[in-house]
Amino acid sequence: MSLFFITYLRNGVIKDVRNDLYNKITELSVSYYSEKRKGDILSRISSDVIELQVSFLGILELIVKEPLMIIFTLISMLLINSKLAIFVFIFIPISGLIISFIGKSLKKKSNKVQKEQGIFLSLVDETLNGLKIIKSFTSEYLFKKNLLNRTNLAGPISEFLGICSITVLLWYGGQMVLEDKTLDPSSFMVFLGLAYNILTPFKAISKASYKVRKGNAAAERVIQVLENKSIVTDPKDSKVISQFDKSIQFNNISFSYKNDKVIKEFSFELEKGKTLALVGQSGSGKSTIANLVNRFYDINLGEISIDNINIKDVTKKSLRNLIGLVTQDSILFNDTIKNNLIIAKNNATDEEVISALKIANAWEFVKDLEQGIYHNVGDSGNKLSGGQKQRISIARAVLKNPPIMVLDEATSALDTESEKLVQDALEKMMKNRTSIVIAHRLSTIKNADYIIVLNKGSIMEKGNHKDLMKLRGLYHNLVEMQTINE
Repeated sequence: MSLFFITYLRNGVIKDVRNDLYNKITELSVSYYSEKRKGDILSRISSDVIELQVSFLGILELIVKEPLMIIFTLISMLLINSKLAIFVFIFIPISGLIISFIGKSLKKKSNKVQKEQGIFLSLVDETLNGLKIIKSFTSEYLFKKNLLNRTNLAGPISEFLGICSITVLLWYGGQMVLEDKTLDPSSFMVFLGLAYNILTPFKAISKASYKVRKGNAAAERVIQVLENKSIVTDPKDSKVISQFDKSIQFNNISFSYKNDKVIKEFSFELEKGKTLALVGQSGSGKSTIANLVNRFYDINLGEISIDNINIKDVTKKSLRNLIGLVTQDSILFNDTIKNNLIIAKNNATDEEVISALKIANAWEFVKDLEQGIYHNVGDSGNKLSGGQKQRISIARAVLKNPPIMVLDEATSALDTESEKLVQDALEKMMKNRTSIVIAHRLSTIKNADYIIVLNKGSIMEKGNHKDLMKLRGLYHNLVEMQTINE
């Protein structure tokens, strides 16, 4: 009966812990994961939680049954021969100290093992994502060096202590029977039977103590995630904004990743319906601006405002509802095309999905697929080409239909033909919308209303394409360099 009911308790607790962990994973800010291995998070939600199940919940039935067995057996032993019983009482604490000492070292090793499992899962994930590179450079042997070894000493040690207990008891009790004549043989046989009887629960408890030590290491890793607080939070009196009417203001903003200052005193006002393009070399701070607008990170100094309302004073959900994001890496999930799109609008009809695909120049290939919008795109969209994946991503942003669009180098990873199709889709999507475009290929932003040239986080030049070309400065040089390379 205990096993029957404890199964419900065990599975219920594990389900709650896993749900809490998953909710926390989705709540934590982007900056938390920039310093963590993906495999470490997977290890905590999988193997660490299983360790909790085995170590803590697996010994619940022992808490009542085994101690009671030991207490009643010890009382019986005292009644038979108090002197021999006291000898047993002395030996049990000594065994307990040995178990405690080994348990402490096992906890340290268990903590290390749990961390190694995180590294191992990260390695597996990276191997799957980069299998072509590994095979291309014939570097399989480097990845095979990662081996995971776990040694559980609980069983052998507890068995050894049990044998020692009986051996010492036979020696000491035998002297009382054969030499001292203070104990009759029949009583000694009963006493030995009780000693064997006490060994079973004692060994179970000693093994459980090892499991608890191991479980503590896993619990600490789980609690570290559950108690971690997101850096980007909504204030208590945060506002909800449902529309965008006037402009986005960047008021003297500065931002640092730890001690590395990425944005320095950036100021600009982008009116509704206009397009701002950010250009510059890698590391100039372009993508950081996109992250700050979406409030994936909070700025250190200054403020970003929408219609004169500081984005730190509004809820993250309402802010992000106003923004559509298309990144350089087309992030698709192993599901149908429709389900990848309705992330943006969960009640969208098939007609709305198809309309968004048409605007994104994606319907031309989706309609030829055997299952159409119900075609599974595969893991990370690997059943589609790069250009197709990007157009699906654009269609998702179109379906959301936000007033503000942020395009983070949306065409830089594409070939020329795909780039033209995607660029045409982007231009259709950007009509009547306020857009922030981070561009690597400058040919894609010639028609932008404003162009800002960044260098090491600072504004070096700003204006439209014609004005900046006349300056014959940094922007002019970048355009000339790309023209020569093309």
